Amino acid sequence: MYYIADLISHLESFAPLSYQEDYDNCGLLTGNKHDNCKGVLITLDVTEEVVEEAIIKGCNLIVTHHPVIFKGLKKITGSNYVERTIIKAIQHNIAIYAIHTNLDNVFNGVNGMLANKLQLINQELLAPKKQLLGKLITYIPIADTDKVIQQIFVTGAGSVGNYSECSFTVTGTGHFRPNEDSNPYIGHSGELTKVEENRVEIQYPLYLETAIIKALKTYHPYEEPAFDLIKTENTHEKVGSGMIGELESELSPEAFLKHIQINLKTTCIRYTTAFQGKIKKIAVCGGSGSFLLKNALAMGAQAFVTADFKYHDFFDAENRIQVCDIGHYESEIHTKELLMSVLTKKFTTIVVVLSSINTNPIGYYTL
Repeated sequence: MYYIADLISHLESFAPLSYQEDYDNCGLLTGNKHDNCKGVLITLDVTEEVVEEAIIKGCNLIVTHHPVIFKGLKKITGSNYVERTIIKAIQHNIAIYAIHTNLDNVFNGVNGMLANKLQLINQELLAPKKQLLGKLITYIPIADTDKVIQQIFVTGAGSVGNYSECSFTVTGTGHFRPNEDSNPYIGHSGELTKVEENRVEIQYPLYLETAIIKALKTYHPYEEPAFDLIKTENTHEKVGSGMIGELESELSPEAFLKHIQINLKTTCIRYTTAFQGKIKKIAVCGGSGSFLLKNALAMGAQAFVTADFKYHDFFDAENRIQVCDIGHYESEIHTKELLMSVLTKKFTTIVVVLSSINTNPIGYYTL
């Protein structure tokens, strides 16, 4: 038996809420996380029809990419689809959990999946984010150093790119004088004490800070361990916007459009017609990605697959890149498959199903 909170915890270990953009509204939107989870329905958007599907299929948790509550609600009277959807979910005790820009921003998230669908190799983030990392500096007696460091690593600290359990240690002499109210691990009250200690530095994602401080204070032998927490300007190589990678072999602009059509199963692509070079390096961004065009150009991409480009944005390609707008829904529909994989690998005894409802509000008419 699992609670809804168990599934939420697993999703947030994959895509922490702290990685969402400031404007977003991720997390549990309706429902009680302490309820038993009877089944999960995965969708790109939540509508009344999706809630009805959850009811029919016996799912009391809907995991959605797009939050149905995005702006503040001053009343819930059923005057629009958002209010009606929320009312229906609450009436039937269905929890709605949104995992949006935090899933966009993790390395193996929405954009990683899109890059995989396009068969891109040598993948890296298009725009890694800053101010998401911190550095712990602390001082530990030499004999206790390994034990304390290992417990800090258990929290998830010490990862740098593809490396884990990373730290720096240098030996020096610590000085302190315990007062009469102290209970020192080394030395005696009122006496100046000198101890051979290791200065230890460990990098960590900021969202782990509380857990790291707890581990340090729990396993450090000193009554009052000294430590510094420093927020750094380093980019986080596993968190950021968009992805960039390469095709195995270069393609012509027309052949690349066909490659998109086959691999993403889309029938409508808006694209810049002026670019006539060969295409090998590809930038991608699920959803609205025009803000990353400059990054794609700077990284030397010959094509940029994304959505929601405005008319004048296409001119900004400057004939240097083939912008391929495949539609918002089409660029993110694979997110359902991604979430299915994340949940079913962990929870093998809970029914997890993909919504069969096409929530795309846009139709395409061809003559």
